Amino acid sequence: MTHRLVHVGLGGQGSTWATDAIPPNVHDDRIEVVAAVDTDPERHEVAERELGLSPEECYTDLETALSERPADICSIVTPPSTHEAVVETALAHDLHIISEKPIAHTLEASVRVAEKVDKAGKKMGVTMSHRFDRDKTTFRRAVEEAGDIDYLTARYTGNVRERGFYADYVYEMENMLLLDGAIHHLDILASLADSPCERVYAETWTPEEADYDGDCSGLVTLHFADGTRAQYEGSYANATTLNGWGHEQFRAECSDQTVLLDRRDVERFHADAYDTGNFESIGKGDGKTVPLAERPHWKNAWLIEQFCDWIDGGDPMPTNVDSVLESMAIVFAAIESSETGEAVDVQALLDDARANA
Repeated sequence: MTHRLVHVGLGGQGSTWATDAIPPNVHDDRIEVVAAVDTDPERHEVAERELGLSPEECYTDLETALSERPADICSIVTPPSTHEAVVETALAHDLHIISEKPIAHTLEASVRVAEKVDKAGKKMGVTMSHRFDRDKTTFRRAVEEAGDIDYLTARYTGNVRERGFYADYVYEMENMLLLDGAIHHLDILASLADSPCERVYAETWTPEEADYDGDCSGLVTLHFADGTRAQYEGSYANATTLNGWGHEQFRAECSDQTVLLDRRDVERFHADAYDTGNFESIGKGDGKTVPLAERPHWKNAWLIEQFCDWIDGGDPMPTNVDSVLESMAIVFAAIESSETGEAVDVQALLDDARANA
């Protein structure tokens, strides 16, 4: 069935939703956009141009929009500190919710959001879009066929050290690496491990050459309940962009294979395909190429599709709000670890957040 949507937020990523994520689902008759909301009326032009809305269907006040335009779903693409308030308003109007990551700006607020959604009996999805990109999906499916995972690595490194490449708020963010970029990469590692994360140890910093107020480089080690380990390297401020945004490297060391994703190419290296007992170098291009997966839509467009299927009675989408709480706990555990210099018990941190929410 077609679900009526009120889209909240038209700046930055919200504009990208209007151009890339929502229209494919309108075309497929999953979504009908009935209103858009942004406190800056100059941004309404995006909704008029990309979503076909009239000026009368664009609002600066969410309560007014929801009162005047009956809907089924509210999509939230606003600053994280506003997510909880927008969720409360949407729930008051009996709407399901799909929101840009993170759930909220703190772990306690994220827990409150999840609890409010559950109490209201509604569904909420979070668009951890990077996990559902084409190359990452291909990699995940290859890893699932490669035997038990021993350990995982991920690398995201680039030279965007000078102000001007991103919006100013990104350069002013506290814990910029972990909250802006690594939130996606750590989510991918957790989904690959598919086991509760027990411990996180992180070190983050800001190189002298970088024009960021918050830490933009870091190393994170993760230990999962089933014994899987993971190591993450991230930086916005290296001298050279080796694995920039959307072109990361992920590697899974499994019982039967090594699976490598590097700059959107996926390869398998089978244990029995090479001589053992030596250290002869094997690199990118020496493995068996894994063809990239095929499907109509990727990233947020695919996640909206999954969300609609869930509302229609299908299985919960993988990035439902309760599941994403685990990824949020990993990120905030990494922040605490970097601040204290000690490893952090992720599940204890999440339990404390639930107790204090």
